[in-house]
Amino acid sequence: MDRIAKIRLEEKLYHDHCYEKFALFEKGSWLYKPVQTVLDIIPYFKGVEPLEVLDLGAGVGRNSIPIAEAISIRTGCITCVDLLDSAIEKLKEYSKIYQVEDRIQVVKQDIATFQIKPNTYDFIIAVSSLEHVRTESELDYVLHGMAEGTKQKGINCIIINSEVEEVDIKTGLHLEAQMEVNLRTADMTNKLKKAYQSWSVMKHVVKPLEYTIERQGKPVLMKTKAITYVVKNDARL
Repeated sequence: MDRIAKIRLEEKLYHDHCYEKFALFEKGSWLYKPVQTVLDIIPYFKGVEPLEVLDLGAGVGRNSIPIAEAISIRTGCITCVDLLDSAIEKLKEYSKIYQVEDRIQVVKQDIATFQIKPNTYDFIIAVSSLEHVRTESELDYVLHGMAEGTKQKGINCIIINSEVEEVDIKTGLHLEAQMEVNLRTADMTNKLKKAYQSWSVMKHVVKPLEYTIERQGKPVLMKTKAITYVVKNDARL
């Protein structure tokens, strides 16, 4: 099994377990609540109809469902792209539970191969997903597509991990980080700046995080420097 296949298997096992064990918005996991930065952006689109949103790596709808609820009295659609069957199934289920299925369009596909049509979306979200494309060149391709696919005055919200480390909690041994694209924080930041060089930066924060995950039944400490990068397309004004 090659490196990418091994990483994707580990991530599938981890997410399948999480989606089965924890319900959306239930305390005890990162599914407990949506990303606050994402919610904070919604008011910027007051009066925009229809509101077209793209969520790359949507998972079970942690961010998409609250957005759909927020625009429930407006016209618009949230296109949710994810590769995992478990995520797609749960997303459809939760969309019905929260009565927003008419606003959610589900697409089962690798985000690196999803074709983003130019000048289509008002708001594009990619939370902890872009680092899971296969290569740096694929990351560059997706970032380019996101920028080209955003309407004038539209916003992209990216949260991406960098300098990821994994440590066996019992032995203290450093393990190979199960992350397809694992760049230094400075290099990842430069990549984002290059992709959006003519856009205005609304938020740029780097936050060190540590949390415990499970790998093959063993507790593992994951360390990362999470980059939050929110930009607005003022390039064509």
